[in-house]
Amino acid sequence: MLRALAFGLSSLLLSAFAVFAQDAGLPVSQCQAIASKLPGVMFASFRPSDLQFVQTGKNLALAEKEEVKITFVGHSTYFIETPEGVGIATDYSGVYPPPRLPDVVTMNKAHSTHYTLSPDTGIKHVLHGWSDVPSEKAEHRLMVGDVYIRNVVSDIRSWGGSVEENGNSIFIFEVAGLCIGHLGHLHFELTEEQYTEIGRLDILMVPVDGGLTMGADSMSRVVQRLRSSLILPMHRFGPPLDNFLAMFDGRFDIAYAREPVIRVSMRTLPKKPTILVPQGL
Repeated sequence: MLRALAFGLSSLLLSAFAVFAQDAGLPVSQCQAIASKLPGVMFASFRPSDLQFVQTGKNLALAEKEEVKITFVGHSTYFIETPEGVGIATDYSGVYPPPRLPDVVTMNKAHSTHYTLSPDTGIKHVLHGWSDVPSEKAEHRLMVGDVYIRNVVSDIRSWGGSVEENGNSIFIFEVAGLCIGHLGHLHFELTEEQYTEIGRLDILMVPVDGGLTMGADSMSRVVQRLRSSLILPMHRFGPPLDNFLAMFDGRFDIAYAREPVIRVSMRTLPKKPTILVPQGL
């Protein structure tokens, strides 16, 4: 009963924020709003068995409308497909081609496998995680079909060892009630201000190289602080994946994807925080 109430309350608030956004003519982050308004609410996670669904055509159609599909493509590129069919490729360089031409690509510039300056001209939205104007922050706030996309900037180390301010973006995709975050090439632990800007993340894509971005212990602190339900590793080089998984010591479940495409919705998020290793990592 409490789960149902929590789920219903979250859905009601999501709808209210969406209406507000339409009335104002601007997108409003549901993930930030709910995180700040309801710090004490435990958001419910359901599997079909929890709800004792009868698999009718109506229920299957409802499930498809809520479902987001996520495929690991390579390195730091995940391909996200929304219920309305919007395709998004993260840290897109063209080296790791997604299943189809994306509608949206996000990029970061730590090194060349995270961006390209000559993307396919058929891609409608190319979002750089950095600004070409010194001292300015890249800022993205846009609706594409059924997904709201925004970013939170962070600093990176340059090849010469200095710090480049705002050189990386954490991209956040808000769709079907889910808050999906991609940390990009994160080099430093997040500040309180950045955690506030990010808000709630249900699904987190996190680099696990153990050093080229951040050490495994630092990255594990970020993961634990964000308290996402589903953690998807990326940016793997050799043994550090095992080192990363070992950092959680039973606090998170560890699972391995059985299919190339990960299908997820608000109803099917795991009850216990879970690190899901995708096929191909």
